[in-house]
Amino acid sequence: MSESETKPLPASLDVIIVGAGFGGMYMLHRLRGLGLSARILEGADGVGGTWYWNRYPGARCDVESMQYSFSFDEALQQEWQWSERFAAQPEILRYANHVADRFDLRRDIHFETRVASARFDEAASRWTITTDKGQVVSARFCVMATGCLSAARLPDIPGIRDYTGETYHTGFWPHRRVDFAGKRVAVIGTGSSAIQAIPVIAAEAAQVTVFQRTPNFSIPSRNAPMDAEYEGWWKRDYREKRQQARMMRTGILYALNPLSALEVSEEERNAEYERRWTNGGTAFMGAFSDLILNKTANDTAAEFVRNKIRATVKDPATAEALAPKDHPIGTKRICVDTHYYETYNRPNVRLVNLRQTPIETITATGIRTSAESLEFDAIVFATGFDAMTGALLKIDFEGRGGRRLSAEWEHGPRSYLGLMVAGFPNLLTITGPGSPSVLSNMIVSIEQHVDWIAGLLGDMQARGRTCVEATDTAQEDWVRHGEEVANRTLYPSAASWYMGANIPGKPRVFMPYIGGVGVYREKCDEIAAGGYTGFAFTPARVAAAAE
Repeated sequence: MSESETKPLPASLDVIIVGAGFGGMYMLHRLRGLGLSARILEGADGVGGTWYWNRYPGARCDVESMQYSFSFDEALQQEWQWSERFAAQPEILRYANHVADRFDLRRDIHFETRVASARFDEAASRWTITTDKGQVVSARFCVMATGCLSAARLPDIPGIRDYTGETYHTGFWPHRRVDFAGKRVAVIGTGSSAIQAIPVIAAEAAQVTVFQRTPNFSIPSRNAPMDAEYEGWWKRDYREKRQQARMMRTGILYALNPLSALEVSEEERNAEYERRWTNGGTAFMGAFSDLILNKTANDTAAEFVRNKIRATVKDPATAEALAPKDHPIGTKRICVDTHYYETYNRPNVRLVNLRQTPIETITATGIRTSAESLEFDAIVFATGFDAMTGALLKIDFEGRGGRRLSAEWEHGPRSYLGLMVAGFPNLLTITGPGSPSVLSNMIVSIEQHVDWIAGLLGDMQARGRTCVEATDTAQEDWVRHGEEVANRTLYPSAASWYMGANIPGKPRVFMPYIGGVGVYREKCDEIAAGGYTGFAFTPARVAAAAE
């Protein structure tokens, strides 16, 4: 019997939090400080969210370790020591567990418990939440901390259930070491998780065949053991550096070149790209100020990376297939790798270009394309997620007047600030669509959202307010603003998961807010300081009378 089966869920609470990743854990910590009763409902049997599930070989954060951590507690950030410049999944999961233990969070987490439905009771101004175990709990507030990349998807390939060999998905990797030694392995997909996993799998397997539909740009991480001097540089003045990062566009502190790529000579431009390529990491996109705004400027960066791929991969045909040409660099999630392109020089690694020879079916023993039939001992699906909306829409949400979230978002997600959805009072989303979220250092965005939500709930306590919801007008204005800002950039030109393009039938809407973490933070602070402009409140006496 699990801990969750022996720990009863209270019938009534101030707040239910869904998800025990970094967002849910920090939210619980802040709510305790407000004196509110709260519980987390978590489908896994442990904390960590993304880092609990994504255990595939090579899984690693693409934000430097010194910045991918909480800043809310000075002792915590001083005492924790990272072993590498870019931490791997096991270490990040250890950090998540350390946070849970240090702040005694587990006693208020119900593991192996998923939310099936949530219905807003207008008379009581409370949410009635039903779990997959049939438990029912009433809460004033429901805070969704389900993450933006947590609803893994399998591709719609004929015969997928006919295969009799081993199958794995990078988003739901087994909690044990998978032995690929001597095996013929197929990897379907070349997104971020595949780019990290393929070099590690190839070092062990007898043969790796990569099935690629769309190549992605990747920058070498230049990962290395943590440098003591670099760690000390951060920790000597963590507070000031964190504040600087919060005002950056991505929430990551690195040097941004204010110049246009087109106002310097070709020699100067390539020297800047070379310097950033040598240093490694996503700071490459900060080489010039207009790379996400101007296609001509972007082309210079894209061609630089394509030339690096051509210089690295020995077979010209393979190199050309790996060189992206269908989207501007950075408009799909730019990847950070360790010897990804070099892996294609191994004799046991082969690339299949699905644009030329698409998969026709998965068979009992392997994969058949339009050109050949291949047998495999294992298939790894690195096929990504139903990003940003998938985890939220798995739950049957019914708001005011019977409004259903699935219907409200039929043509794409609509939210005010990525924090609330009109018609769904007291329902809050951490890093939801309409916020910087996946375009940023997620922990910076998580802390900003949790702090803002805690401020809102504290203000409501002080003023005797029971219910809050986004107005339709404020929501529509924010959605329109988000679209306008996105359309000033190159992002909508790519068929990315930012646009929902990886999910058949999903509306093509640019889901995150591209205006930048610093600009967004200032807007949220301005709204709070103005008495929460765009939000409507119900006084406690009105709610009490309704009961």
